[in-house]
Amino acid sequence: MIVLHEKIDVARPVHEAFAYISDFRTAQEWDATAFAASKLTPGKIEVGTEFEVACELPVGSVKLLYTVTRLEPDRCIELHGSCGLFDVNDVIQFGETAAGTHIDYRATFTFKGLLTAGEKVMRAGMERMGRESLQGMKTALEDNFAAPTISSSNRRADRLVLPGLARFSRLGYSHGRKQWLPVSAYMGDKHVVITGANAGLGLATARRLAEMGAELTLVIRNEQLAKPLVDQLRRETGNDKIHVEIADLSLMAEVKRLTQRLKRRGKAIDILVNNAGALFNPWGETTEGLEQSFALLLLSPYRLTEGLKPLLKKSESPRVINVVSGGMYSQQLEVRKLIAQPEGYSGSVAYARAKRGLMVMTEQWAQDWAEEGIVVNAMHPGWADTPGVESALPGFHKLTRKILRSPEEGADTIVWLAAATEAGRVSGKLFLDREPRTTYLLSSKVEEDGEREALIDFLSNFSLAQHSNSEGTDSATLAY
Repeated sequence: MIVLHEKIDVARPVHEAFAYISDFRTAQEWDATAFAASKLTPGKIEVGTEFEVACELPVGSVKLLYTVTRLEPDRCIELHGSCGLFDVNDVIQFGETAAGTHIDYRATFTFKGLLTAGEKVMRAGMERMGRESLQGMKTALEDNFAAPTISSSNRRADRLVLPGLARFSRLGYSHGRKQWLPVSAYMGDKHVVITGANAGLGLATARRLAEMGAELTLVIRNEQLAKPLVDQLRRETGNDKIHVEIADLSLMAEVKRLTQRLKRRGKAIDILVNNAGALFNPWGETTEGLEQSFALLLLSPYRLTEGLKPLLKKSESPRVINVVSGGMYSQQLEVRKLIAQPEGYSGSVAYARAKRGLMVMTEQWAQDWAEEGIVVNAMHPGWADTPGVESALPGFHKLTRKILRSPEEGADTIVWLAAATEAGRVSGKLFLDREPRTTYLLSSKVEEDGEREALIDFLSNFSLAQHSNSEGTDSATLAY
């Protein structure tokens, strides 16, 4: 038997430290031996909840099945872990101090079979790993990381273009995560609004932020999906703080009504995630007479973000996260081309142009709202295997499906931008795999002088009455 016993003090409230450590998936962020972790039991963490933690130990690589055997909120969590080589009992106790939290961690290892004879040889190495793990926990909870910067390898990959594109795949995600820092920021007091939250990236984002304790307002289009969505997320995460708003965000009247409802509700918005989107083939227009790609992908998030700014300002540290696309690298901002015409229409081109416009607005908002403390960043998920990609780009999906990211991998940077303390220290950037990336892979795609100013003027003064092709549109109702 080997007993590891370490103590640390951290300048974090007890409830925050407990929330982070009791979700034992975080072990991969602070434990010196863990390289992967997952929660096997749906719902809130309680006695009987199971985790799987993969560890690299002196005796080899093992997968430990952990079961919570004791849980006293903000005071103690005890877990029993087992694998073919040994059993381990972890007892983590939390106590309040004048400066924050005292953590007492005791791990008792009982080896099996022939390993029992090697305890004396392994003891020093195990004790060293125990000290390193608690130091890792302390570093994670201190949460004092520098603002993110691009790595030299990603800067080089972006400059060479093709390697940069290759990192849109799952390989890029696997490469990036090796350098990631812990995310211990407390989300239990945050309110997050996520558009397009019923599938793909939006659903993956909602699930993870719900697991982290955030209060969610999910904006979806289909009312029939609302109750199943809420029931699913509550069942999977144990989080009851989930609200649904119904709005077709391709319609500006519904965007306006949504902002009005949220304003009447009056709750501060800590994070706004503009995720709703679709790639439309063939050309089509909304019932308000607008080309649908422009309406949903650019005008809608512009008006929603502008409309919700008063609620963002009520937050102590508001953030806006705009989900764009690597496809924007193929397009130059040309305001006169933002509203696609039926002749020669390409859904992927219209999509990319709108996302380019949203990236430019991200930079503009970051600049204009800096003094008000509103952080605005964009991210692109790489190539993710979502229902939207499969239906809109079947050929691309078939060709690349073996290297596509999962929705959770694609959404990871959204969650990181929403939660990580250091992510709030930069604004106006484009992120992929938690690193700021270039907004232009090709110099030929940089917009001409005057296009940015033209975009801002176009969006801020846009009138449905002037641009609608439909008859009988009530512009008084639709105008801002």
